[in-house]
Amino acid sequence: MIDRKKLKEQLMEGIVTVRFEKADGSLREMKATLKESFLPTPVASDDEINRNRKPNEEIQVVWDTESNGWRSFRFDRLKEIV
Repeated sequence: MIDRKKLKEQLMEGIVTVRFEKADGSLREMKATLKESFLPTPVASDDEINRNRKPNEEIQVVWDTESNGWRSFRFDRLKEIV
């Protein structure tokens, strides 16, 4: 079982490689982060992003450092954290 809190702390500290299964069944590897120095500016707050919906606790939104864009993955499809 993945410790979500620990993963989020790792993402806030630097770049983490995550491997997960996509919705189509293929495997994806992504270099992800939530470290402020890597994020585009300005960054919207969680309240701004989720103003019309409840946050989905099953999904983690991250900055993909290789494709320079926001991406997400489902915790239940996460295979490995490097």
